[in-house]
Amino acid sequence: MLKFGKLSTKTTVMTKQIITSIFTLALLSACKTEPKEEQSKMKFTYPETVKGNVVDTYFDTPVNDPYRWLEDDRSPETEAWVVKQNKVTYAHLDEISYRKTLNDRLSKLWNYEKISAPFKKGDSEYYYKNDGLQNQSVLYKKNTDGEDEVFLDPNTFSEEGTTSLGSVSFSKDGKTVAYSISEGGSDWRKVIIMDVDTKTVKEDTLIDVKFSGLSWKSNEGVYYSSYDKPKGSELSAKTDQHKLYFHKLGTSQKEDVLIFGGIEEQKRRYVGGYVTEDDKYLLISGAVSTSGNDLFIQDLTQENTPLVHMVKGFDADAYVIENDGSKLFIVTNLNAPNQKIITVDAKNPGVENWVDFIPETENVLSPSTGAGFFFAEYMKDAVSQIKQYDYTGKLVREVKLPGVGSVGGFSGKKEAEELYYSFTNYITPNTIYKFEPKTGSTEIYQKPEIDFNSDDYESKQVFYTSKDGTKIPMIITHKKGLELNGKNPTILYGYGGFNISLTPSFKTANTIWLEQGGIYAVPNLRGGGEYGKKWHDAGTQLKKQNVFDDFIAAAEYLQNQNYTSPDYMAILGRSNGGLLVGATMTQRPGLMKVALPGVGVLDMLRYHTFTAGAGWAYDYGTAEQSKEMFEYLKGYSPVHNVKEGAKYPATMVHTADHDDRVVPAHSFKFISELQDKQAGNLPVLIRIETNAGHGAGKPVAMQISEYVDLFAFTLHHMGFDKLPNEN
Repeated sequence: MLKFGKLSTKTTVMTKQIITSIFTLALLSACKTEPKEEQSKMKFTYPETVKGNVVDTYFDTPVNDPYRWLEDDRSPETEAWVVKQNKVTYAHLDEISYRKTLNDRLSKLWNYEKISAPFKKGDSEYYYKNDGLQNQSVLYKKNTDGEDEVFLDPNTFSEEGTTSLGSVSFSKDGKTVAYSISEGGSDWRKVIIMDVDTKTVKEDTLIDVKFSGLSWKSNEGVYYSSYDKPKGSELSAKTDQHKLYFHKLGTSQKEDVLIFGGIEEQKRRYVGGYVTEDDKYLLISGAVSTSGNDLFIQDLTQENTPLVHMVKGFDADAYVIENDGSKLFIVTNLNAPNQKIITVDAKNPGVENWVDFIPETENVLSPSTGAGFFFAEYMKDAVSQIKQYDYTGKLVREVKLPGVGSVGGFSGKKEAEELYYSFTNYITPNTIYKFEPKTGSTEIYQKPEIDFNSDDYESKQVFYTSKDGTKIPMIITHKKGLELNGKNPTILYGYGGFNISLTPSFKTANTIWLEQGGIYAVPNLRGGGEYGKKWHDAGTQLKKQNVFDDFIAAAEYLQNQNYTSPDYMAILGRSNGGLLVGATMTQRPGLMKVALPGVGVLDMLRYHTFTAGAGWAYDYGTAEQSKEMFEYLKGYSPVHNVKEGAKYPATMVHTADHDDRVVPAHSFKFISELQDKQAGNLPVLIRIETNAGHGAGKPVAMQISEYVDLFAFTLHHMGFDKLPNEN
């Protein structure tokens, strides 16, 4: 296991975070120096990275892999290499005079109370709260005397706040809780079962839990998912056979019953089980990839009932969102790319018996249930609309929202009398509202008090044309009164994959970027889910180049409209978005001044050989799939397309040593290629966070530090000798 100790400043990132504050553009122009590459004539001396002689052959084509040795995350050679790379990176960051100023300002902006909506379990209510700069949010229990008590404080789980709280699930009577923890950001979890009243641990900790929810069967025990521990490194070795277990309270984990998986004909990479609210049915979803699943149901009201295969094959997604007795409500995109809800009787649940309940529309549906109603959230051009339906399918009302943005919530138990939802956009901090389902009335429940005035900023949506003529939406956020002079520092953020939609959301980190007069632009690329399954599929496998073309066209639009220019543009993305940045910078290195690929999938010939990577094949395809697929992947794989003699932008690859989702070897190999072949004078560096993972659960201190380093590096290499808002 990689364990490199502390190195200089702490850091980390949470897939989406943000930026704030304001000053005049006159000041911006006054502090700016022209960002010519000659500024960085200082030649960077990078640590020596030994080249090996590994060669793989695909369809009679040899492919060199000189840095294969960096895939071994447990070797002393890799550990020493990481230490040396971080030393060079932090030495450079330490030279940026305003890095501490940015850190102080972002810490101040981040330091505001954040409270979740309350939720009821048993006879008690709970909520999460972060006082401001706590590394992890704390779970509180509401008491009738008005003095709420700390129920679970993950800040006490480890000295540095690097152990985070994951799933929290209560038994039906609310007297027992099962919660998972992640150590150092790993996807591998431990599950602890505790008495709610006494807070005493009831039995041994469950181990080796991964990609799992926790779902109770009455008060008897919990269903959870697990892989067998892989041979070799648990952080990088392949995990391919997911299994669903039932753990009965008071028994050893060795006695847990295997419910699904573990035999060849049931082999699935992703398996999840969940019990309906009335305890009548167990639903099991099994998938071989991140798109498409089959669905099983088991009647829990009788002993030893068989699993019934409801939905077969992996051509569509389907899950049970609700039941009313034996009447099941299923959300699916089967023959409905934008999703719909159907009903069917649990006794005859086959597809041939399905009846439309809320039919498909032109907008993508993401429903929830609560208080005896269905809430259909529709995404129209990446922003939310909400319609409320009763259990007969009758439209009750369209819910009036506070503005144009993203909504979450509208979920709860059937007997709930009030529900909660959150609203946010790029300039509106996440605000929680209380909603009365019977009347439709809404009131603010919790509004954050942050040193940010939304009225000073604007966020607008534009549509631009991609290479093949497809219209792509993009939201551009900046201070009001922005001068379109081509010299505004701009971050273009993207993802474009796995049916994930980038909807408007406030990110605290982005506030300091906006404060410095920066532009933050987010296009809704193909490969995402903004326009349903067809939009997703248009950015997968042999169509993946569409995603990169959409991103490149977004950059060109911003430059052609004089928002910015290549000297003032940075591109940023994480995970699949890290691939997006890596592919864009290798295809069009002159399009931007700074590239920031984070925890990226960068070796497209070998991604599927690590951890659960094989499950991403729906989006990417694999090099062994066919000669055509191999050549296509090799044609854009960032690791394989760094060219000798090319002048690449200033680059800071960022990753983490405990990332067992997208293993850091991707980033290690990519930066090695860049450092070996960079012909320009701009630095190509890597920032490797220690004791951190892919993103979820990262301590606040790490998040702040990482964002500060990314922004300081970006502004510095755009030519700013001091912060744009300084006199």
